Amino acid sequence: MTQVCLVGSEDVNLRYELLSRETARDALATYDLQEPFENCLSVETVSLGAAVALLNDLNWYLVRFVDAAFVREPSIHETEWLSRDLAAAVRDDGVAPDETGRFLTVYGIVEDDAANEEGSEDGTERTDPPEEPSVQDAPPRLVEPMLVTRTGDGIPEYDLRDVDDTLVVRVTEDEFGA
Repeated sequence: MTQVCLVGSEDVNLRYELLSRETARDALATYDLQEPFENCLSVETVSLGAAVALLNDLNWYLVRFVDAAFVREPSIHETEWLSRDLAAAVRDDGVAPDETGRFLTVYGIVEDDAANEEGSEDGTERTDPPEEPSVQDAPPRLVEPMLVTRTGDGIPEYDLRDVDDTLVVRVTEDEFGA
């Protein structure tokens, strides 16, 4: 199954914004919505074409409420995602699947409980209690994307902050240079 992941803009509640609007709600009605990361929604589709079509159907909302949209197609890579533009290019035969791995955006993944123990995002120590009552149940957060170029089999280590894991997104050369 091909997955789609939408990363909500910082100042919006993505789930609310999408499900409170009839057209977006109808487009998502047949999917099981998941929240793999804080303020993100993911769904499983049947193919890369279906994933790109869903993103096209939601375009009006994506422009307003989403910072990034990713597609994970297992036939291209089991763990790495494609940006929306790269997924569309592969679907349209503009880019061969085996030519998608050079330009990358790597996001850090931070568990909320670790962030609260170590301090706030700006590096200052937290003295106030967490805003949400159940931090253990909160999904992890995606933080600071880092652009990297793959030159061999591996990729450079994420070094913008301490993170629990990383999420790798393959992007187009134009997205990389923007």
